[in-house]
Amino acid sequence: MSVPAGPTGGVGPAAVRPGSGGGPVLVAFAGLPGVGKSTLAVRVGAALRAPVLPVDPVERALGRYGLVGDVPGMAAYGAVAGLAEVQLGLGLSVVIDAVNPVASARGLWHDLAERAGVPLRVIEVHCGDEAEHRRRVEARPAAGQAPATWEQTLVRRAEYEPLIGPRLVVDTAVAADPLPGILAYLT
Repeated sequence: MSVPAGPTGGVGPAAVRPGSGGGPVLVAFAGLPGVGKSTLAVRVGAALRAPVLPVDPVERALGRYGLVGDVPGMAAYGAVAGLAEVQLGLGLSVVIDAVNPVASARGLWHDLAERAGVPLRVIEVHCGDEAEHRRRVEARPAAGQAPATWEQTLVRRAEYEPLIGPRLVVDTAVAADPLPGILAYLT
């Protein structure tokens, strides 16, 4: 399949027709903090002209109201799923930006895609160079809270349940731009 190039040599947004029928698609990013999920989610959202719904700001907002721990964490995922459902109902594709560390969180996206009658495309992002991954984690600016430490990231990695099922795996330690391959996966 040939995809027209955009003005900077990348894939232009008009070239993307997500899903097999050209209709909306639910794109769910997964992966540890610091691997490049958010950067890729924003780029995919721009290419699809789709809203990008990150879970982290919702978790932070719940935390400001004293809601912390596992239950509010899942509540943040549920809130984002509710917002995504509205957007899908409007006929828009949606990009979810979340760690998605456990099967119960990932199940939300499968259920939502089924209810909305849209394809689900899961993109698992990792950084195959551990030194680079650590550098990224430690260099991240705080977004309304103390930045995650490398030690916290290692704990999250130990708790991360393997992702099973169809997905595209992207290694952000590879020098090649992953966007064209991601967009091809979405069509």
